[in-house]
Amino acid sequence: MNAPLPRVPILGVPVSAITLDDAVMAVEGWIQARERHYVCITGAHGVIECQTDRALRAIHEGAGLVTPDGMPLVFMARRLGFPRTGRVYGPDLMRALTALSARKGYRQYYFGGASGLPEQLAGRLQAQFPGLPVAGTFSPPFRPSSPEEDAEIVARINAARPDILWVGLSTPKQEYWMARHRDRLEVPVMVGVGAAFDFLAGTKRQAPAWMQRRGLEWAFRLGTEPRRLWRRYGRIVPEFILRASLQLLAGTTRPRRSF
Repeated sequence: MNAPLPRVPILGVPVSAITLDDAVMAVEGWIQARERHYVCITGAHGVIECQTDRALRAIHEGAGLVTPDGMPLVFMARRLGFPRTGRVYGPDLMRALTALSARKGYRQYYFGGASGLPEQLAGRLQAQFPGLPVAGTFSPPFRPSSPEEDAEIVARINAARPDILWVGLSTPKQEYWMARHRDRLEVPVMVGVGAAFDFLAGTKRQAPAWMQRRGLEWAFRLGTEPRRLWRRYGRIVPEFILRASLQLLAGTTRPRRSF
């Protein structure tokens, strides 16, 4: 069994104080042990949603990893006593695990996104990483699935026998989906990566590296999709700054460990 990885409570959400290499090693360990885990790729958005959604916070507490997707969480973790923490950004984790899977033969399944997007993503990744095994793709309806449809989706994924199930449904929908399906899907690892489907498929632009390093990716995304995102960031950014400042002033951190 792998050594437990530390977590730091950021606004009460247990965020894994890890690096990208730590995340890759943890996921490969689960694949080899055939354990069942899900990974929450969480930034300020997910942490703020957890403040008023107890069920979502419980989902994060039950995750195998809660990776610090944005630099604000990395800054917080370091200030709270975990200086080794690095950003584990969804697209970067997806690239790293895809490269590993192409070498080791781990089978990928892409679930989520608009019609045609999972197939476009799979094709692009297979071109970049020759030999990558793709077990399947599926674009679910935007409406809630009926019990019969959901059972069919579960059967379809299980029949494909993936090692990693990539879930691109956006936060918090993907977190709820993974938690509900962990015990029904015979897959070692589910990773909720949201917009990474669009970024790696080439349908949306990523923020420049300098903006990512400075924690300004939200500003880039707001500038590229203002009509969709202005309400989200208009609430999240000031609320996170206020709550994080209060936590740092109080000096509250209770390190946790999880497997």
